[in-house]
Amino acid sequence: MDNEAGAARARSSLKRQEVADRLREAIRSGEHPAGSLLPGENELARRFSVSRSTIRGALEGLARDNLIETQTGVGSFVTFDGRELNESPSWGLALAMTGIHTRAEVVRMERVVDPDLAATVGAGSMEFLALDRIRRLVGDGTAVSLERSRVPALGPIARVPEDGLTDDSLAETMTAAGLVPARGDQWIAVAALGESDARLLGREPGEMFLHTTRIARDADGNFVEKVVSWLDPTRFRLHVSFGG
Repeated sequence: MDNEAGAARARSSLKRQEVADRLREAIRSGEHPAGSLLPGENELARRFSVSRSTIRGALEGLARDNLIETQTGVGSFVTFDGRELNESPSWGLALAMTGIHTRAEVVRMERVVDPDLAATVGAGSMEFLALDRIRRLVGDGTAVSLERSRVPALGPIARVPEDGLTDDSLAETMTAAGLVPARGDQWIAVAALGESDARLLGREPGEMFLHTTRIARDADGNFVEKVVSWLDPTRFRLHVSFGG
């Protein structure tokens, strides 16, 4: 029995070391650039066909080698009426997956040249699709968000102002153009609505809203989308979890 347990521990150690070596090589080769986020434990476990405990052990080894920094058990996400929204790149998709149906009202759709954005996100072109939408609840029409998306004007994305969105969905249009978000960063704060944004949302200027900025990149680290959103604080909440 002791021999079996010892053999199991040895196999686990070998798997952990194999995963650590492969991740170490991916980091050093630039596949995961400095400052980027590694995939989550669940995704890594699926990718390497191992348990989450094996992944944790591999990550601990990388942390000891000063290749990564970890914040175990810390996470944050947005909820709507108490329901957790997933990590979908679209608020509309995230809401729909929880059974909340909305309709998007387009208030701007045009190609723009933005050298500042291109420099900030490292985009290869300064031309973007600018798509601004108000999201309303189906039924009473309450405006719950104002979203401003900026997407590289590549291929069919450049023709969206003339051809429209695929199935009226920016996410579907981006997927058809090969722009698939794989990872990114999101900043969340509370800020006061300006006059123009308040008017679009049917609110008073100065009213406090949840303000988010999300930058998404594909699996190779290329810029895919920037979304700046104003979220109704009576419906959306920021949820932070911590601990093991």
